[in-house]
Amino acid sequence: MPPEPPAGVPALPGPDGVLRCPWGASGPEDYRAYHDEEWGRPVHGEAALFERLVLEGFQSGLSWLTVLRKRPAFRAAFAGFDPEAVAAFGEADEARLLADAGIVRNRAKVRATITNARAVLALRESAPGGLEGLLDAVLAEHPPSGDVPVTTADVPARTSTSTALAKALARAGLTFVGPVTAQSLLEATGRVDDHLAGCAFRGAAAQAATRPVP
Repeated sequence: MPPEPPAGVPALPGPDGVLRCPWGASGPEDYRAYHDEEWGRPVHGEAALFERLVLEGFQSGLSWLTVLRKRPAFRAAFAGFDPEAVAAFGEADEARLLADAGIVRNRAKVRATITNARAVLALRESAPGGLEGLLDAVLAEHPPSGDVPVTTADVPARTSTSTALAKALARAGLTFVGPVTAQSLLEATGRVDDHLAGCAFRGAAAQAATRPVP
C-alpha cells in the first residue's frame, strides 16, 4: 500500500512536470518508478499474485517503501515466491527467515506466508483457476464501484469488494489478509484503478490489457 498523503490532495506534477498521484509525484525515485510502472497494472499468474499478497501482508504497519526496497531480499528468501517451494518450508526455514536482516523479521507474518502458500496450493483443487480464479470470481460477484477518485480523500482504504475478497481468502485458509490488505492487493494487481483522475497513469491497466501482443 502506498503512503497516505494529506487528505484532499489532487494529482500533482512530479519533477518532470507530469501529473501523478501525490505519493508518486513527491516521493523518492523508487516510489515514482513503482507508481509509474507497476501500481495499478495487471498482474497475472500464481507466483506473481502470491508475491503481491505476501508483500502487502508484510507491509501492514510499516512503510511500503521499506518493503519495496527489501523486495529483492524477499524474493531470494522466499524462493521467488513459488508457492510449492514456500509450502514445503519447515522449522529450519523459519529460523533462517527470522535471522535474515534483508527482510521484515516478523514471526507471525513469516508463518502466515507459509500457511498461505499451502492454502494457495489447495486452491488449485478447490477453485477453478486457483488463486487468480478466486480473485476473478469475487470481482465478478462483487464488482468495484468504478468511482474515479479526484483527490486523496476519495481513495478508499477498504470497499465492499475488498471485504468480500478478504472473506473469500479467509474461507480458503489464508491469513493476514483483511479488507485493507485485500484492497491494496486489488490496487497493486490492476483489479482496481485508484490512480487519481488527474494522474497521467490512470487507465494504464486498461491500456495494458488491450494492447496487442507483439
